[in-house]
Amino acid sequence: MALIQPPYAEVIGARRNNATGEPILTVGWRTEIEGRPGFVHGGVIAGLLELACYEALTNEFREGELPPIKPINVAVDYLRGGVMIDTHAAAQIVRIGKRVANASALCWQDDRSKPIATARMHLLLDR
Repeated sequence: MALIQPPYAEVIGARRNNATGEPILTVGWRTEIEGRPGFVHGGVIAGLLELACYEALTNEFREGELPPIKPINVAVDYLRGGVMIDTHAAAQIVRIGKRVANASALCWQDDRSKPIATARMHLLLDR
């Protein structure tokens, strides 16, 4: 089942990269996503992390029907500035309950072991 990405994914240029089998989203360098000179805008990083959480949840429901989902909250920790190169994000579902799913996401650039941001997100499953 493929996730129909929200319009914001197109605005920031997020694309799926399933080369490793893990759903990874990538945003390529463009001047439109620049915040302070030479760095990726923090909102783009947060949006990419949120989209990665949706992608991970979709991946969890690949065998069944994905219920409508609504974000409850997202908390982003910015660890260092993201320079203007390709930026990647992946998430994993920590827990799926009857009404709420918890996700954890990681954003990196060249080296996955050196993240530029992390996030935790709670999603309401409208069953």
